[in-house]
Amino acid sequence: MSTPVESRDVRDFIAIGLGPFNLGLACLTAPIDELDGLFIESKPRFEWHAGMFLDGAHLQTPFMSDLVTLADPTSPFSFLNYLKDRDRLYSFYIRENFYPLRTEYNDYCRWAADRLTNVRYSTTVTEVRYDARAEVYEVATDRGETHRARHLVLGTGTPPHVPDSCANLGGDFLHNSRYLDHKAELQRKRSITLVGSGQSAAEIYYDLLSEIDVHGYRLNWVTRSPRFFPLEYTKLTLEMTSPEYVDYFHALPEDTRYRLEDQHKNLFKGIDGDLIDAIFDLLYQKNVESRGAGVPTTLLTNTSLNSAAYDSTEGTYTLGLRQEEQERDFSLSTEGLILATGYKYTAPAFLEPIHDRLRLDGHGRFDAARNYAIDITGRGVFLQNGTVHNHSITSPDLGMAAYRNAYIISELLGRAYYKVEKSIAFQQFAAPEGHLV
Repeated sequence: MSTPVESRDVRDFIAIGLGPFNLGLACLTAPIDELDGLFIESKPRFEWHAGMFLDGAHLQTPFMSDLVTLADPTSPFSFLNYLKDRDRLYSFYIRENFYPLRTEYNDYCRWAADRLTNVRYSTTVTEVRYDARAEVYEVATDRGETHRARHLVLGTGTPPHVPDSCANLGGDFLHNSRYLDHKAELQRKRSITLVGSGQSAAEIYYDLLSEIDVHGYRLNWVTRSPRFFPLEYTKLTLEMTSPEYVDYFHALPEDTRYRLEDQHKNLFKGIDGDLIDAIFDLLYQKNVESRGAGVPTTLLTNTSLNSAAYDSTEGTYTLGLRQEEQERDFSLSTEGLILATGYKYTAPAFLEPIHDRLRLDGHGRFDAARNYAIDITGRGVFLQNGTVHNHSITSPDLGMAAYRNAYIISELLGRAYYKVEKSIAFQQFAAPEGHLV
């Protein structure tokens, strides 16, 4: 039986994980004296995709999609304030580029995190329980501590996804999230194969292609996509990252939402169009410089990875591939293997003791309400990201994070603190009521 909990021991909320989304929540709640929150992070400090800090790599969203601006443009945690503090505001202005470098964004987030006093780093949550008598959540950590709060905000992120065909595969293959740490080792191999598409895959391919003459490896790029899709970034499409579209998408039948989830991937997982052009230009340049020998690279579209085996004696992988349009199977051998296969939300194991308090949909995934709550009360446990099947492409979008956090804050307080926009789109997504004139 749980011991009695005194009110002074109970926080308003505990946020688990400190990626950009919960960090934004921390910054937006910092000036709110009415809210007492604690943020718990397993890493020793903030870190965001460090394995993909390639030279020149930048965000695919503008600087206004920082931690706070779209909820509170006056916040001291804004990206522009960070630039001013770093003596770089005028340089950024002269640069005339809305998209921060990825390393710059990570440094900005660390700058913001260092100004917070309610974050516990190097602390791993081991278990979450619910004390029904006190109506509080009890969060146990590997430090032997138990913290209590009336609400939880889950921000543990989406871990790297390894496809079933590569489960329990031996050798030194890696997910793209660890690319830079192993780049030098990869480039000592005679052949490297990159599986997957999207921005990360394209950045890695360009990076390896740039140095292919120096190291002499063969480079393959395999994707099941019909082509190398560019990120669709036209303005009316961007209106799908709007409150109105979230309202529309969330109200659709579950099966319809799941069908659209698959169709919408290219709206947030595509490749920057300039990078696609740069890859072609580099291929052309390398081909000219080869003086007829050609570039030792192969790009395969419409090709799925169905099996993989590792030969420890030879140090090679044999990939079982299928050209889907031709329905033709073939194989490929490679020494190096990089999986740019994205990220997939997985419910943390520490939630198991409160499983009966969490709502699941017909597909066994969290059934997040319109207010981002996933618990049976509808306002006790909130989920950051991991809700593409509920809230569409806005779920992983950095630009909608401040909006979501403003929404969650209003739920925590029981009233609006930051203005939450409700109508910003020119287009109407749902069918109108009755007859249009």
